[in-house]
Amino acid sequence: MPGVVAAGHPESAEAGAAMLRAGGNAVDAAVGAVLASFAVESPLTGLGAGGFMAVHHRGETTLLDFFVAVPGLDETPRTGDLERVDVVFDAETTQAFFVGPVSCGVPGTPAGLVEALRRFGSMPLDELVVPAIRLAREGAPVNHEQAYILEILEPIHARLPGTRELYAPAGRTLREGEIFRFEELAVALERFAAEGVAPFYRGEVAAALSDFVVADGGTLGRGDLAAYAAIERTPVRAEFRGTEVLTNPRPSSGGTLIAYSLDVLERLGPSSGPEQLVEAMDAANRHRADLLGSTTHISVIDGEGMCAAVTCSNGSGSGVLVPGTGVILNNMLGEEDLNPFGFHQGVPGARVTSMMAPTVVLRDGEVVLAVGSAGSNRIRSAILQTVVRVVEQGMGPAGAIAAPRIHFEGGVVQAEPGIDAAALARLEARGVPVARRPEINLFFGGVQAVARDPATGALSGGGDPRRGGAVAYA
Repeated sequence: MPGVVAAGHPESAEAGAAMLRAGGNAVDAAVGAVLASFAVESPLTGLGAGGFMAVHHRGETTLLDFFVAVPGLDETPRTGDLERVDVVFDAETTQAFFVGPVSCGVPGTPAGLVEALRRFGSMPLDELVVPAIRLAREGAPVNHEQAYILEILEPIHARLPGTRELYAPAGRTLREGEIFRFEELAVALERFAAEGVAPFYRGEVAAALSDFVVADGGTLGRGDLAAYAAIERTPVRAEFRGTEVLTNPRPSSGGTLIAYSLDVLERLGPSSGPEQLVEAMDAANRHRADLLGSTTHISVIDGEGMCAAVTCSNGSGSGVLVPGTGVILNNMLGEEDLNPFGFHQGVPGARVTSMMAPTVVLRDGEVVLAVGSAGSNRIRSAILQTVVRVVEQGMGPAGAIAAPRIHFEGGVVQAEPGIDAAALARLEARGVPVARRPEINLFFGGVQAVARDPATGALSGGGDPRRGGAVAYA
């Protein structure tokens, strides 16, 4: 089937496009791309992660929530502590992450992918997983962006056996161009294809995950895994420049803040320059009442107009690779921006909050844009600016994504090179500090988007150069 896939890695995008060429639809392609991302973007996502998928099909948009849940249904006592790791992004930016077994929440990606296929897919899982198994077993070269991620996350990966040997097989972290292989993941994916979710939530894998985490002081119980299920939610909606924007609702906050920002921009007038964007972001920040988000996004539109936008995340990763499972667990219980009231305060069984916001934009009921982003707190500003540039300014997705971004938080405007200098000067004249970044950077998110021209039906896509994004066509 014709279509376009945008993803955070060329191999992820190509795996999705291969499913379209084999006759699959947008959801088949999205699932195939997500599974491939487990192999080539493993610090960011995997069988131990969580996520969300927005699907537009036959005039309806559905939001599947398979994000990480808070453990504790078994009332397993916490006997360990979160482990602090300082991650250095550049000379100016360091962030503390909290990792280890105590940081591990209930993963959702296996349940979510199977539920998406059950609801909307047309191809069997054992076909969709073939590229991912090959990439995990045979390996793929580490590209520039993945090498950077491995470098900055080395303090997390080096703490525990498992990830230490996985990402530093010769005693040092893999570098650009070297081959990364993940044989345990290949075996896990083969099991996933043959047996579905059962082993991961009620069987041997679930038991291994729980026993390993609990033995090291965490609270991920067998009952937490057995109780987990994907949840359908009603998207939050916003009207913007004659389009309808549908995105991720509560309990996640990212989509709600994007919708709120778009509403502010609509009221501010017909043009959304840097000053208007800062005003909208400021309003959203006040309404809301964190640097690298190890997150990856995939967007797909097929030739029939069906689309899928799916964002998955492992947080910064916990550093916990459970032996014999191929599962690197998330650290969502140790992500400060996802635990605003303090660590270990979540209600067992509840979803951890998130900034992730897979988003669909409709004009006259037809998809014109599917978009999402990585980037922790910058997810909302990255998606907001991409929607503004495509919908309001008429840019294609590639140009809209590559264009320079701003982000306003903590009273400071962060600006990439290329933002209108006069507008930034006016903001400074009003007393708003501006930090001019020397180059585009992963700090500002990693947007992947696909678009459909409503007049011609032509499909196009854009992958974020900040994140090594790529586009593949069927």
